[in-house]
Amino acid sequence: MSAKNNADNVKDIKAYLGEDTVFSGTLTFNGAVRIDGKMDGEINTDDTLIVGENGVIEADINAGTVICRGKIKGTIKASKRIEIHTNSEVVGSIAAPALLVENGAIFDGTCDMTGDDGKIIKLVKNEEAESATSL
Repeated sequence: MSAKNNADNVKDIKAYLGEDTVFSGTLTFNGAVRIDGKMDGEINTDDTLIVGENGVIEADINAGTVICRGKIKGTIKASKRIEIHTNSEVVGSIAAPALLVENGAIFDGTCDMTGDDGKIIKLVKNEEAESATSL
């Protein structure tokens, strides 16, 4: 593990969901949490979420910092920063004041770095609004 990034140091991690873990629901925590398993649902924290190399997350995430080394699909809102590292994949809408995307990472979605939550556009069309305008 890199000494440069304190969030990846094992001593800083408060909880760990291993490779064989499958979790569905809402996860709320304080301190850094690392997920190397599969999770779907919702994640809420003011601290750090680390998605390990084998982690697969399908969730709406509200966190302080999100460090992705695996795969995330969903909406990510981070109050501090989002990091998308080499060989990782993020699909969905992200919002954060700071963003790091390394070479070899995949990001497919929208990004808002303005701090204005009203600017995030839903990717699903509203069929009722569309049919009303065509009348």
